[in-house]
Amino acid sequence: MAKTKTALITGITGQDGAYLAKLLLKKNYTVFGTFRRLSTPNFWRLLSLGIQNDIHMISADLSDITSLIEAIKISKPDEVYHLAAQSYVGASFEQPIASGDHTGIAVTRILESIRLTDPKIKFYQASSSELFGNSVTPYQNEETPFHPQSPYAIAKLYGYWTTKLYRDGYGMFATNGILFNHESPLRGLEFVTRKISNDVAKIKLGLSKKINLGNLDGERDWGYAPEYVEGMWKLLQQKTSGDYVLSTDETHSVREFAELAFAYVDLKWDKHVKIDKKLYRLLEVNSLKGDSSKTRKKIGWKPKIKFKKLVEIMVDADLDRWSKWIKGEHFPWDANNYINEANLQFRKFYKTQ
Repeated sequence: MAKTKTALITGITGQDGAYLAKLLLKKNYTVFGTFRRLSTPNFWRLLSLGIQNDIHMISADLSDITSLIEAIKISKPDEVYHLAAQSYVGASFEQPIASGDHTGIAVTRILESIRLTDPKIKFYQASSSELFGNSVTPYQNEETPFHPQSPYAIAKLYGYWTTKLYRDGYGMFATNGILFNHESPLRGLEFVTRKISNDVAKIKLGLSKKINLGNLDGERDWGYAPEYVEGMWKLLQQKTSGDYVLSTDETHSVREFAELAFAYVDLKWDKHVKIDKKLYRLLEVNSLKGDSSKTRKKIGWKPKIKFKKLVEIMVDADLDRWSKWIKGEHFPWDANNYINEANLQFRKFYKTQ
């Protein structure tokens, strides 16, 4: 069967990039992905989905426009999905300048690369609900004023307006997907949802006793990542580009996530959760709740996985991983990249020597 289209995904090694690559491969796309050369490669997500051999990888750096132009020339894409960024809000307070460059200014670099190479390429920008910050409205949609509360959100705001500028000024197909929180078993351990599911699994299996969490009252609109990447794809199949909110239109607190996760494995959450003030953000975003009515009407996208099912999917995945680890099985995983998990594995190793 002939290939239908070609796509270039920046940030293909991340949660969304990996799921999007899998989706596009199923749709018979030729998929290229950019990655940044690191001393420790980070391809575990692609490996876990079994698609690592089906993707054409290109080494590129968001700070180097020459490498981005080269990636466009090599891949000759019909569609570019720009997902690469410094994506963890907490880290953006620690590295605000790097966050501004990699998450904000890099959008200009890649759009300029497209404009100079082939302005007919369709472009998707991964915008974020963090743009809204502490909004005074009960829900947020495409008309809600922005009020960013972190260097990450400010950088995303730069990327949002840059995308709109290239759309309006140069007539390019440039769409902003304003995605609310979307999680999965491929989420990084620095994110609170995966941190909870991972530690719940360890506690249930007797590998740990406590979990340290920050603000339990923060509320988010949490969806399932594989459904959201389908929304990204649908947005680039439209005749015209624009700005679109993708969300479940429901909100739940961190406390609710912890309660459900522990209850799912028959444990009492309050016996294992310890509040650590150091885990609070410098500026907290209290609540985010999307209104995706425009997107649902325009492209027919609607998430199916509800909050409770999302929690169960994530806990099941981490229970499976730690159970395999106890048995000595080897599989693609991110635990070795985090100090607490690596320490646990080292302790097991030395006990067996």
